[in-house]
Amino acid sequence: MRFLVLLVLVSGMVPSVGMADDWPGWLGPRRDSVWRETGLLERFPEEGLSVKWRVPVQLGYAGPAVAAGKVFLFDYLLDSGSIKNNPGSRVKLQGRERLLCLDAATGRTLWKHEYACAYGVSYPSGPRCTPTVDGQRVYTLGTEGHLRCLRVADGKLLWSRNFTEDYEVETPIWGFAAHPLVDGDYLYCVVGGEGSVAVAFDKRDGREVWRALSAGEPGYCPPTMIQHAGCKQLLIWHPDAVNSLDPLSGKVYWSIPLKPDYSMSIAAPRLLGDYLFASGIGNVGALMKLDRERPAAEVVWRGRTKMAVYCANSTPFLEDGVIYGADCRSGALVAARIDDGTRLWETYQPTTGARRAGHGTAFLVKNRDRFFLFSESGDLILARLTAEGYDELDRFHVLEPTGEAFGRDVVWSHPAFAHRAMFARNDQELVCVNLAAE
Repeated sequence: MRFLVLLVLVSGMVPSVGMADDWPGWLGPRRDSVWRETGLLERFPEEGLSVKWRVPVQLGYAGPAVAAGKVFLFDYLLDSGSIKNNPGSRVKLQGRERLLCLDAATGRTLWKHEYACAYGVSYPSGPRCTPTVDGQRVYTLGTEGHLRCLRVADGKLLWSRNFTEDYEVETPIWGFAAHPLVDGDYLYCVVGGEGSVAVAFDKRDGREVWRALSAGEPGYCPPTMIQHAGCKQLLIWHPDAVNSLDPLSGKVYWSIPLKPDYSMSIAAPRLLGDYLFASGIGNVGALMKLDRERPAAEVVWRGRTKMAVYCANSTPFLEDGVIYGADCRSGALVAARIDDGTRLWETYQPTTGARRAGHGTAFLVKNRDRFFLFSESGDLILARLTAEGYDELDRFHVLEPTGEAFGRDVVWSHPAFAHRAMFARNDQELVCVNLAAE
């Protein structure tokens, strides 16, 4: 079984229906928030879901990755300093960033890699970026810009880069948070600086292949690869504009201005057919139509107050002409029509529970005709989302919300779904919850 999983990772083959899926990085194997495994339970048992294992971990926002029978978890071991979450000021800490490699079946630690790393950021509770696993390599990007490539088998350091030193850039106030993207032979990162907001590295040795784009700040939005107009396009949304680049050369195909408040370009643009949607804090959003014949785009509509949905912490999901997402200003889960941005419904049930709260968060993952949602209160929710409304089927409390934001307790970490289970973390433990049908 492990040989077959490795074959999938190395060759890029699509897993067969009966094979257990991996979750090798942020938002899954295709970075599309879709879990394609079968053999899952239809409803949660009355007595609740069974927890396969729990293991202690340390601070972090970075979600787990699952590949080749292993779980990779990136956290922060605090040595000195006090965590205070003030959105407008940096906090200084001393500690170590650490990558844990665990056995996916038991939670047993297989190896760990750590290094000293002083923090000077706002919301300093650990790394933001989910590890990215590609065959026999795993990549991590730390809060202060430490990019590392390790060997999956034993954690040996293969190469490293330091964004603040190599590119002479300042760490963004909320840290480096754009999950690195592997595609082909390249590792794509958002770095910053003059002409180097986007950088492509050779994934094998860390050599820079090309650099592109300038902006006042790099932002926090992960690189996104799409296939359209007969070619691949690398999407980079920095705080000034959404940009499409040739992934092999860094040449800019097109650029459309889109400026969220506080330079907070965070949620990845999402593609559905010919349409691309991007949104952020400050009621800033746009639907763009992509040209079918060549890499080009035009704006269909721009968001206004009380229309569309403006996402920050979690990435929206587009399906059947509807945008579903957690609105960063109100904190509600919102459904809006793609064609004109009209809001269809909103609910606080899967985000904050029952009340309006800024940056209310739920992470959405689709499986067949239903969604698994992980709420900021630490609940796993099974629900159906349609244009007509939100239909919650079941709920199970997985983790305590050990973080803090705007005076409330939260867990802001995207879970992984693999091997017919969910893997989720807070600042104290990593949990594996069984979701297999009996």
